[in-house]
Amino acid sequence: MNKEKIILTADRPTGRLHIGHYVGSLKRRVELQDSGCYKKVFIMVADAQALTDNAENPEKVRQNVVEVALDYLACGLDPKKSVIFIQSQIPELCELAFYYMNLVTVSRLQRNPTVKTEIQIRNFETSIPVGFFTYPISQASDITAFKATTVPVGEDQEPMLEQTREIVRKFNSIYGETLIEPEILLPDNAACLRLPGTDGKAKMSKSLNNCIYLSETAEELQKKVMSMYTDPNHLRVEDPGRIEGNTVFTYLDAFSKTEHFERYLPEYANLEELKAHYQRGGLGDVKVKRFLNAIMQEELEPIRNRRKEFEKDIPAVYDMLQKGCHTARETAAQTLDEVRKAMKINYFDDLELIRGQVQKFSGK
Repeated sequence: MNKEKIILTADRPTGRLHIGHYVGSLKRRVELQDSGCYKKVFIMVADAQALTDNAENPEKVRQNVVEVALDYLACGLDPKKSVIFIQSQIPELCELAFYYMNLVTVSRLQRNPTVKTEIQIRNFETSIPVGFFTYPISQASDITAFKATTVPVGEDQEPMLEQTREIVRKFNSIYGETLIEPEILLPDNAACLRLPGTDGKAKMSKSLNNCIYLSETAEELQKKVMSMYTDPNHLRVEDPGRIEGNTVFTYLDAFSKTEHFERYLPEYANLEELKAHYQRGGLGDVKVKRFLNAIMQEELEPIRNRRKEFEKDIPAVYDMLQKGCHTARETAAQTLDEVRKAMKINYFDDLELIRGQVQKFSGK
């Protein structure tokens, strides 16, 4: 079996990508892409998965495919180093998922913590679309089709990866060693595992309107940072403040570096000193937010500027996606051939089967 390292990762095109995507996965993807440690990197725009809960609004998904592609390119994903493609254009993924459905029970899907959480968020209850319910199986298809060894995602996706591993193990135990069992690659900064929304809610969500998008203007970014949730009991500058649950400090954990203090807040040597001052009182929220805004502007300005350049030639972005789809489909088709052979449903390629049937019916 192929033990060379391959990455597969994806985003649903339901809107522009935000900084939660960036610190949770995108930034790391670019580092991994440029590391030279991986034979192939596949980056998927998961439009088919987005349609599982947006079936009545296909235009939303359609319009956001290019938005996600622009964000990818702006962050530094390079089509010369990574295969960037659209999920729905690879029909082999549907066929693989269809076969994998026979290896998973309804009760197992119901126990998947990520599925349970998403059902609650969307208020699906018993009206859950079957396509959405079987999302973990579809994800297993995506990962195994490209023989991914490594899937860089946030910790909320860990149950999904475990489901994929279960499917791989069951398939291989029945049909022989065919599929690759993937490993999860979590962000190395704990604060990046799940960045909260600007309102302090646990999840940054487009529907909750608590995101900072990668393509925000400088003015929009500043407005969102300055209105961030902090410590509701920190009413006066002299009051002691809480760090835990304070969104501004969670963002500083994710984004600040020692050199930022040298540039923007030289009276503090590092984040620990800033936190200590805030906790004992005498440090206002506005000063901390201005510091965070300076850091965020520095981080996002290059991304914003690169995006504007790519926006000038949208046909080239679609051409890049089409080429990526062609490459991705070739890879998925090869895996599907191996799966069909293992499952013994490659009837017309199996000359031994045909010869056997000839002998059987000729009485020889």
